[in-house]
Amino acid sequence: MGTILGLCFLLLLSFSHVAFSGRCNPEDKKVLLQIKKDLNNPYLLASWNPETACCDWYCVECDPKTHRITSLIISSSVPETNFSGQIPPSVGDLPYLQVLEFHKLPKLTGPIQPAIAKLTNLRWLILTWTNISGPIPDFLSELPNLQWLHLSFNNPTGPIPSSLSKLPNLIDLRLDRNRLTGPIPDSFGSFKKPGIDLTLSHNQLSGPIPTSLGLIDPNRIDFSRNMLEGDASMLFGVNKTTEMIDLSRNLLTFDMSKVELPTSLISLDLNHNQIYGSIPQELIKVDFLQAFNVSYNRLCGEIPQGGRLQRFQVDTYFHNRCLCGSPLPSCK
Repeated sequence: MGTILGLCFLLLLSFSHVAFSGRCNPEDKKVLLQIKKDLNNPYLLASWNPETACCDWYCVECDPKTHRITSLIISSSVPETNFSGQIPPSVGDLPYLQVLEFHKLPKLTGPIQPAIAKLTNLRWLILTWTNISGPIPDFLSELPNLQWLHLSFNNPTGPIPSSLSKLPNLIDLRLDRNRLTGPIPDSFGSFKKPGIDLTLSHNQLSGPIPTSLGLIDPNRIDFSRNMLEGDASMLFGVNKTTEMIDLSRNLLTFDMSKVELPTSLISLDLNHNQIYGSIPQELIKVDFLQAFNVSYNRLCGEIPQGGRLQRFQVDTYFHNRCLCGSPLPSCK
């Protein structure tokens, strides 16, 4: 008798799963099929069969109660995929979408579609490793719930729009490995969320770092491999909680001996700049420093003895004007 009841219970669970997964909002389904058509019916979306429920399709997720599409993540590890075209404007017709991601799609081209501005519930916008081009549009600042904006490894050109600082909930901005030009916007000193990650590396950004950035307390800053110049001391501060700063391979010029370093630092990379002065004695108090590089600068004086500074290799310090002391040759 117990076996029969157990089988009935399993059948009931199976039926419940089919009943749940079989649900699909007809309007969302219509939009998804249009997206598939606009992308030339790629094999990647072969499961998008109009005869089946869209909540069962690959690349999408539904809200378990409303059965509306909340996530659309299209990614491919196969370069030969027939996935091609531009970002379909119809993505803007998924009003409950919280996550939109197109990743590793080299045949995805064209601009970032204005229709994305309609996705007011969007929290993650990730367009990475594609061939989208054109400017980064101002309308992205109209997404009030956006937390992650990743536009890395693409072909956008032109300046970074200052309007991005209006995003009230942004905690992670990645614009690295594009072809962006011009300065870092002065408005970036007004980001609302503490602990924001700012990754702008591997572009062609130029000019000074805005002094306004001294007003924020980011978790991570990566401005490496640009053409930034002048002072960067405003990014530091003994009262900040920043864990990672990478300013390597720029044209920065400032006195490092006057910099007050946050004790929260885990990684600090300043190599290939024109930084002068000496390494601050306070750096020995940074207990969790795991990565450090000041090579190819104009630093002088003795490397502070103690803390973690002697654990790094010689190449951390070499090609400076007159640095000395362990692990470099002793000072005379």
